[in-house]
Amino acid sequence: MKAYGFLILLLVSGLMLGGCGCFQQQMRGEQAPPKAAEAKITASEAKPTIPVTQGPRAGGTTSASAVQLKDINFDFDKYNIRERDAAILKGNAAWLKANAGKSVRIEGNCDERGTIEYNLALGQRRADSTKNFLVNLGINEKSMQTVSYGKEKPICQEHNEECWAKNRRAHFVPLQ
Repeated sequence: MKAYGFLILLLVSGLMLGGCGCFQQQMRGEQAPPKAAEAKITASEAKPTIPVTQGPRAGGTTSASAVQLKDINFDFDKYNIRERDAAILKGNAAWLKANAGKSVRIEGNCDERGTIEYNLALGQRRADSTKNFLVNLGINEKSMQTVSYGKEKPICQEHNEECWAKNRRAHFVPLQ
């Protein structure tokens, strides 16, 4: 009878640890976003950005002002923020702080491998991870929306690792 009690205790403990996202992240070698105190940006850390023009406005014209936001990329089957992408996000955070009235949509994307359902879920985790990182940098959570496109919006159509790496991204779209 004690053996059954021990087995049940072991099973419940395993389920509790297996369901903990922190435990799963640690097992995959991922790290949590930095705390707000660690996320200070200096001018030397900011990387040059590629201008992205805003889409058409209500009147049908495109704004001449450029938005300074860069996409980040992810490793295969991962949604953790890599160190080089953290530097990009710090630059994006500086832009968002300087433009406090603006809001953005963070679009999570995947490469073509995997099922539609799996990639939609992974894309959402990528978008949410990116948003959480920016929130930890002091960006207002309400100024950011997230959406997953899974593998439905590739930027590269070739079927090789170099192309797939480009498609595993979080894309920033200015909304206002």
